[in-house]
Amino acid sequence: MAKAMREPTFWILTALASHPLHGYGVLQEVGRLSDGQMKLQAGTLYAALDRLTAEGLVEPDRDEIVEGRTRRYYRLTEDGAAALDVETERLRSNARTAARQLSVRHGVEQTA
Repeated sequence: MAKAMREPTFWILTALASHPLHGYGVLQEVGRLSDGQMKLQAGTLYAALDRLTAEGLVEPDRDEIVEGRTRRYYRLTEDGAAALDVETERLRSNARTAARQLSVRHGVEQTA
């Protein structure tokens, strides 16, 4: 069984799955995709992006100057997409197992 991915990592990779985003865009997308359940702080995000870059899961896409400030965009690498695929399947498998166990429980409760 694959090792569980940390939840912030999962959401960062998920946010970058469809297109490159700059840091603030990642923060917004993570919040949107998680229905506000995952709230990353900027320091946490940039430390995670540095780590994920070092691991080869994301990479800088481009830099853009906006109002005199540099925005760095990041994109998911092929290795990052593969890692997200593995984690997605791990979560699906866990959910299927839990659903089976709950259906047994509900079946037992209904016949008692």
